[in-house]
Amino acid sequence: MPAQPLYPSAPAIGRIALGSSTFGREIQSDDAFLLMDRALARGVSHFDTAATYTAGVSETIMGQWLASRRPSPESLMVATKIYPPYTPDAIDTATAASARRLGVDVIDLLYLHKWDAAVETPETLAALDGLVRSGRVRALGASNFNAQQLGAALTAQAAHGWARFRVLQNNNNLAVRDVDPALVTLAGDHALAIVTYSPIAAGFLTGKHRAGVVAGSRFDMAPGHQPIYFSPEPQRRLAALESLSDLSGQPTALLALAWAMNRPGVSAVLIGGRGPQYVDQAFDALQIRDPDLLRALDAIP
Repeated sequence: MPAQPLYPSAPAIGRIALGSSTFGREIQSDDAFLLMDRALARGVSHFDTAATYTAGVSETIMGQWLASRRPSPESLMVATKIYPPYTPDAIDTATAASARRLGVDVIDLLYLHKWDAAVETPETLAALDGLVRSGRVRALGASNFNAQQLGAALTAQAAHGWARFRVLQNNNNLAVRDVDPALVTLAGDHALAIVTYSPIAAGFLTGKHRAGVVAGSRFDMAPGHQPIYFSPEPQRRLAALESLSDLSGQPTALLALAWAMNRPGVSAVLIGGRGPQYVDQAFDALQIRDPDLLRALDAIP
């Protein structure tokens, strides 16, 4: 977490944040509301969505929930993401569309969802700066950037006095690790918060797909995710996790969550799911503090 809040009156990011990639795809409004209600009740203050999640449906569901529950602005930070193209006009249009779906006048945290060559251009970074200066966005984030890409953008932002990226959000779990030491060092040097997602690797680290992709699962509904995990190195790491689960008596999902929550430099972990029990599971994982068990998790190469 940066030494200073992301913006005045911002709540703490917190160790657990709620992602919403399942909204509109694996679960609909009623179940999504139950999931968000449980997260809010347990003190989660950081909710995350994206324009690309089910073509904006996730943002719409979250916006309906916000309108229904009316949490105070000081109690909740809502993040969303926009996708390329990152021309100034496209950024303006996408930001307005996300705000409209969320039903908000100001977006708390706006990410670029992936790196694109346009991020290297002054026009793009100036357009993002304009969103902050005009009050349409409170803070900026970068998602799925590597250290070189993020470092170049931060250097350009500093050189021109533009609003800088304050948060990095990358995939990071025991199977596939997209937060490397270079990113951790860069984030520390620039006081960026690191938020990671997919702590149980879309269910891969539960081991439930050992006999093949489970029907109705994330990998079944979004088969493009399969090559990321169904390869030798993630499979080897899953086997090591299952062995540690057998020895410790802890479920693989809890161990995977504990691994993600104890990464150096990581401020928060985005969790998701199809029901309130997944929020409770994440809080259960926070209680795993046995140093020998955590060291054994760290030792899985």
